[in-house]
Amino acid sequence: MGVRKRNKAEQLKEAKMSVAFAKLNNCPTSPRKMRLVADLVRGKDVEQALQILRFTTKEAARRLDKLLLSAIANWQSKNPDSSIEDANLFVAEIKVDSASVLKRLRPAPQGRAHRIRKRSNHVTITLGERNNTES
Repeated sequence: MGVRKRNKAEQLKEAKMSVAFAKLNNCPTSPRKMRLVADLVRGKDVEQALQILRFTTKEAARRLDKLLLSAIANWQSKNPDSSIEDANLFVAEIKVDSASVLKRLRPAPQGRAHRIRKRSNHVTITLGERNNTES
């Protein structure tokens, strides 16, 4: 029983070394707008994802670009002896969840008020390594 747990712990440790993630909390962009950009880079190689984000004109793309660079830096700090080019990194997972909503009031006709919901989101990027066993 102890040997099995130890082996499982070693496997989990190796798996954690191959992935890196970064989180962006309370980003003041609506989750729907952020998901439009996140869908562009999901599953792509890191270099290709960076190019897509650099040439996308949406504001959410600039925020995701910085977050992806942060995830790459986190991977480098976990694996100081490896190079990014040899690792063949890709965007394994990107999640956009809704965060808190700021509720504001806007004046409306006849003394009424309409509620304005200013939405924000949380973004999590997970990078993984592709194994090239073909060569």
